[in-house]
Amino acid sequence: MRMKGVTAMPDRETSAKKPVNLSLSEALVQESRAYCGNLSAKVEEMLQDYVITQRQARQTHRQQAQQAVADWNSLHDASGSYADGHSTL
Repeated sequence: MRMKGVTAMPDRETSAKKPVNLSLSEALVQESRAYCGNLSAKVEEMLQDYVITQRQARQTHRQQAQQAVADWNSLHDASGSYADGHSTL
């Protein structure tokens, strides 16, 4: 599915890797190793999912704001402004 204004995430397998430092709970890291063999890959997968979700949420919010502006402008065009009847200018 294509979304206007939203760029696709680069392929995780082919994009360059950058080493970063993360501070994680030692107990959490130890327990997570029982569930996944490659902690870096799992964190990257989860971070990619988070970024995609945030992009989609921002796009949805932007579309809702644009629709609200369009609706308000339509109402103003049809009815005028409440303030127009009370202006002394």
